[in-house]
Amino acid sequence: MDVVKTRLQLDKTGQYRGVADCFRKIHAEEGLGALWKGLNAFATHLCFKYMLRMGTNATFQAALRDEEGNLTTSRRMAAGFGAGVVEALAIVTPFEVVKIRLQQQKGLSVKDLKYKGTLHCARTIIREEGFFALWNGAGPTIARNGTNQMCLFTAKAHVDSLLWGKHDGDGTVLHPMQSMVSGGLAATIGPVATGPFDVMKTRLMAQSKTGVIKYKSALHALYLIPKEEGIMAMWKGLLPRLMRIPPGQAITWMVADQVIGAGEKYFRDREESEKSG
Repeated sequence: MDVVKTRLQLDKTGQYRGVADCFRKIHAEEGLGALWKGLNAFATHLCFKYMLRMGTNATFQAALRDEEGNLTTSRRMAAGFGAGVVEALAIVTPFEVVKIRLQQQKGLSVKDLKYKGTLHCARTIIREEGFFALWNGAGPTIARNGTNQMCLFTAKAHVDSLLWGKHDGDGTVLHPMQSMVSGGLAATIGPVATGPFDVMKTRLMAQSKTGVIKYKSALHALYLIPKEEGIMAMWKGLLPRLMRIPPGQAITWMVADQVIGAGEKYFRDREESEKSG
């Protein structure tokens, strides 16, 4: 899904006529394994990104609660946005630069590829373009991840409340299937809202500073892409994002809610035991 999304976002000539056509052409021209290009960078950054996202969001939420422990919607949104900014700068941008450079390469023959793998790609970028080239596209990545997590954490809390009657700190642990439904629904808003940021980020990350630099900045990309390709080009790759992100978030929240619920129960039981003992 992510390889297809990247190829669609980088397609300026209409080579791919949608998701299915992109799948077919990658498979036919480069082999099945090409659909997993950049997997090491992708999987590594996902693990660290989710760890950092959940941890920083919880920290920001704790800091923003009032004296009674309540959290308003606006403060919940601020906590989510803050978590997105932290993950974008610390984890997402450098890993996605490497991932996108690997995914845009055509073919599977290692000897014909500029970047031979994750570490080789990172070393080559640093050697040829400088260390901070790993943060190409940081601006739209911050905007994308900040907005996405702001939507995600706020929507998840509201969906939990609306569908299952769960509220913060009420001691309720959702059934795994309930968590999957809530997580999947909450994760549909972000990709639609952040589509333009994601396309800008991909275009900026894909271009090497040693070659022709078409997009001078995020604002230049925001101006040039719609001018040359139409306004809907800002949502290229939206379908594969929707096919990947909501199911992925459904699984993430299924696990996270159970772990958080178990942790809250442990500390609650220990506190009650100390009081009674």
